[in-house]
Amino acid sequence: MKIAVIGGGPGGYVAAIRAAQLGAEVTLIEKNKLGGTCLNVGCIPTKALLHSAGLLDEIRNGAEAGIIAEAKLDFSKTQNHKAKVVNRLVSGVGGLMKANKIRVIQGTASFLKTNLLRIVTEKGAREEAFDKIIIASGSLPSAPPIPGAMHPRCIDSTGALALQEVPSSMVIIGGGVIGVELATAYASFGTKITIVEMMPEILPMMDGELTQMVRKNLERKGIKILTATKVISIEGREEAADVKVETKESQEIITGDNVLICVGRRPDTEALGLDRVSIASERGRIKINEYMQTSCPDVYAVGDCASPIMLAHIASAQGELAAEHAAGHQPGAYLEQTNPSCVYTEPEFAAVGLTEEKAKALNLDYIVGRFPLAANGKALIMNGGEGMIKVIADAKYQEVLGVHILGPRATDLIAEGALAIRLEATLNELITTIHAHPTLSEAVREAALAAENRAIHYINQG
Repeated sequence: MKIAVIGGGPGGYVAAIRAAQLGAEVTLIEKNKLGGTCLNVGCIPTKALLHSAGLLDEIRNGAEAGIIAEAKLDFSKTQNHKAKVVNRLVSGVGGLMKANKIRVIQGTASFLKTNLLRIVTEKGAREEAFDKIIIASGSLPSAPPIPGAMHPRCIDSTGALALQEVPSSMVIIGGGVIGVELATAYASFGTKITIVEMMPEILPMMDGELTQMVRKNLERKGIKILTATKVISIEGREEAADVKVETKESQEIITGDNVLICVGRRPDTEALGLDRVSIASERGRIKINEYMQTSCPDVYAVGDCASPIMLAHIASAQGELAAEHAAGHQPGAYLEQTNPSCVYTEPEFAAVGLTEEKAKALNLDYIVGRFPLAANGKALIMNGGEGMIKVIADAKYQEVLGVHILGPRATDLIAEGALAIRLEATLNELITTIHAHPTLSEAVREAALAAENRAIHYINQG
């Protein structure tokens, strides 16, 4: 079976590997670099910058733990470190393609017929037929219709990751994950940050109680946060830009060396020629079923081009599933409710399942367990005990519905919550699982105990 994969990001290259494992003859077409947005201009470079920022903060704050040193930033080396990590991972994907005998074509692909692609490379264009095609074309930063947004002082997340000098000030339009993470990194590097968010709160998809704690941490870091605030216009100058914003009460102008615009992303599907093969889409997002099939059964779509949740791990999960179905196998179910959301603030913020706001909106009968990390020995050692674990469970059967973590290594710890939801685990099953001591994971068990008002290492509130 001949399978083509359009796009070499976490959805595409994973789909290609899985299809090759199942015996398909696989061709992957990528217009830029293997690894896509995630490896080149997304998750990996952002976390590399955040790692450097975190080290800087740890050294600055090391006196209490007996580490006294002068912290100094060499931003060019920070960027070099980021580039080395990215290059190593991209090179690794190339090695995986070779090892799995996947033909990689650098070029663009568009549909001529359902099973026929036009592939354009530097050497010219040609037509190739395939039995199945998996679209994993990814997404692009959205460009809001703000007057002045095209000025060179305005950058997107790719531009923010590529800055060669640390700006003295930055206005960030958008308080979602990308905006908050880049605010965290550049604030540690010394940039004066203002976040402007139109919604009533930053990180609107996360649990509100813990989001308030994140907001206080960001403000303690010196980051100014304006919520329920609309951007009216941007006036760029040679050395800076003025952002005019409006709240219910007033208007004001905020000046920054750069204006980072990160108000979301849109599916990158315009050049695919979907209309020529009648693949159904809505505002650029390809419609898919539970097997990632489009309205044309031989064509699949995975990741940002098809999913409303634009995360690398969603793309990879969908890529594996699509490859298995395309190769004639019966894949396991795609369980979106096990999808963890991670925000690499300091401390980290991660969640899986229902937020308390969502549980209320669904009129569910639920109970909540909270455990402050101030009562966890490992957290006290690592960050002074800042943060909290929150577990939401069904009141009758005590099935775990949501886990929300603010604290050190939250993005790693959340896997326990995702597994609990995958297995439809109850609070008792979390409680009767022995957790190692001293660890941060003990706090997950304690939060489950707290939902039953029987936390051991904290005074129960109920």
